[in-house]
Amino acid sequence: MYSSLLVAVDGSEHGRKALTLACHLARLDDATLHILHVPEVLPHEATLIWGIGAVAIGDELKEMDAAGKKVIAGAEAEARKLGAIHVQTHIAGGEPARAIMQRAKILGVDVIVMGCRGLGDLAGLMMGSVSHKVSHGAKCGVITVR
Repeated sequence: MYSSLLVAVDGSEHGRKALTLACHLARLDDATLHILHVPEVLPHEATLIWGIGAVAIGDELKEMDAAGKKVIAGAEAEARKLGAIHVQTHIAGGEPARAIMQRAKILGVDVIVMGCRGLGDLAGLMMGSVSHKVSHGAKCGVITVR
């Protein structure tokens, strides 16, 4: 059914659930699993699944890059534990919804898998969450996980 999937991860519990589902789907079809992280500066502290904290607004890009690499490395390790064989990792910059859709288009994936909630703030409720924006703008299938 799928030859390639893209899963967007941010280190949150919803991101981890999306990764679990994406790994299951990738195993079923022997598909390539693309794991994407789009680092985002958060206006508040948060605890991430893979043991790092959110990057505060004043932190330098170097710290944000290191945090992003930890998130993607943790997600890749988890994917391999879950039995995903063909795994590629990606880190993209910019506004998360746009970056996810752009990377999906470049990679030509069949479906995007992502959590319905992540580490976004109250602004996401006002302007639309990343998953909502991707669901309405992607040119491929989108699966959101609760």
